[in-house]
Amino acid sequence: MKKVIILSVLFLGFSFAFGQDHPKPEPLSKKGQMFVFFGWNRGAFSKSDIHFKGNGYDFQLDNVVAHDRPTPFGIVYFDPAWFTVAQYDVRIGYFLKDDLALVLGIDHMKYVMDQNQSVNFSGNISDPKYAAYVENGQVNLADENFLTFEHTDGLNYENLGLEKYKNLINKDKIDLIWSYGAGIGVMFPKSNVKLFGNERSDRFHVAGIGTDVRTSLNLVFWNHWMARLEAKAGYINMWDIKTTLNNKPDKASQDFVFGQVLLGVGYTFNTRKNNK
Repeated sequence: MKKVIILSVLFLGFSFAFGQDHPKPEPLSKKGQMFVFFGWNRGAFSKSDIHFKGNGYDFQLDNVVAHDRPTPFGIVYFDPAWFTVAQYDVRIGYFLKDDLALVLGIDHMKYVMDQNQSVNFSGNISDPKYAAYVENGQVNLADENFLTFEHTDGLNYENLGLEKYKNLINKDKIDLIWSYGAGIGVMFPKSNVKLFGNERSDRFHVAGIGTDVRTSLNLVFWNHWMARLEAKAGYINMWDIKTTLNNKPDKASQDFVFGQVLLGVGYTFNTRKNNK
């Protein structure tokens, strides 16, 4: 697995261990409060078997490698007109209890199949032009005329989660709060796929589901402003990825494990100390 997945798992494990058998400071979070958050992510993905099916073909590519595609640092990270270009995350949370929040999230990741790889092939292609790309049970994907495959606008995981919060440090102007939880949601990618020289498919579509476990450290300044470092690991299964531009039944399917580390800023509403 890539470094981001390893970091996600280590952060998750550290956070859970940190929360065991420690004194409980006065809680900062309160029932009825809300927070909003915006940040940027780096993601990593396990290898994936991708199955393609349509008129004249039914085949699978095994153990396909893919990476994220972070946008070079620049104005796109700060200009509201361009923020969707980067790999971003949005959170809206509502505290059901003093230490339990319902969190609506959008994780805009980007998934790009590596072109510089050869993968195992199984199945059939009726068009001899593209069947000729298969040699000794493998396909070299370096030739983009055979396939380009991306979820870059993006690999959108729209999820709902429950998060438990616990104060670790409780000071006059600053609080450190740890959270952990889990979520589930739908995959709503805009997949950029070009297969066998067809016009590129590039449209939003509900393609499957995802689930995750997550943890975060939150620094809250002056009871309202928040800096958040979050790690997330999960599983994605997409069984209806559109591979053609029109309404043909052609589609692809894949499932994989992902890891994500994100950093950003937020604001809490009606936050107040629990003074006694």
